[in-house]
Amino acid sequence: METNKKISIVNKLLLRKYGLPPRNLSLPDPVDLLIATILSQNTNDNNSYRAYQNLKRKFKTWEEVASAKRTSIEKEIKIAGLGLQKSRAIKNFLISIKEKRDKISLEYLRQLSNEEALSDLTSYDGIGVKTASCVLLFALNRNICPVDTHVHRITNRIGLVKTTSPDKTFFSLNKNFPVEIAHQFHTNLIRHGREICKAQSPICKICPIVPICTFDQKDFSLKALNRKGNFMLLDNVGNT
Repeated sequence: METNKKISIVNKLLLRKYGLPPRNLSLPDPVDLLIATILSQNTNDNNSYRAYQNLKRKFKTWEEVASAKRTSIEKEIKIAGLGLQKSRAIKNFLISIKEKRDKISLEYLRQLSNEEALSDLTSYDGIGVKTASCVLLFALNRNICPVDTHVHRITNRIGLVKTTSPDKTFFSLNKNFPVEIAHQFHTNLIRHGREICKAQSPICKICPIVPICTFDQKDFSLKALNRKGNFMLLDNVGNT
């Protein structure tokens, strides 16, 4: 079966299980989304969101953040963890975009193709493929599916791709992605990874994708279901 057809099948199964995931009616500013994505690395969405809110409350503009001491930024985002690395990445990006474009704005990305926009964003130190692709999906409404650890794990388990890293999964998955379903597929797959297809002890007994899954270590024992991970940070950026 062609990969894009299998993606469509998986998407329908996920929709049947979780429904159509909500998203902002008004798309967030691309810079806001990029900063939020940096904060989301290696922590949960609730802590990331609190860190993002702290930044927005402390500083009136991203120009103020760019001019602030790195330690001041770190203090506001401490709850998201990795304060040194994240504050450095945020400050470096803001300074770099200001020097390159004379203002802190990513509106110019709207004129670029997906490939051009990804290349441009990843040219900034500290901005990787995942962060860049999240900007494209969540702020620019492009039909691009970002790949985090959940998406990487599940797409390999069910046989959509056969890759060794999230970045390799991203490029393989997005070669011929079915139109208009990237957001629902990405979001439901993350929820699926948090609740059912977990890294350790997946709950295969209630998994809707089992009929087409190629994972050879399925676990059909009964386990408690975790429904505490439904909050999605990037669909709430701009709701401060």
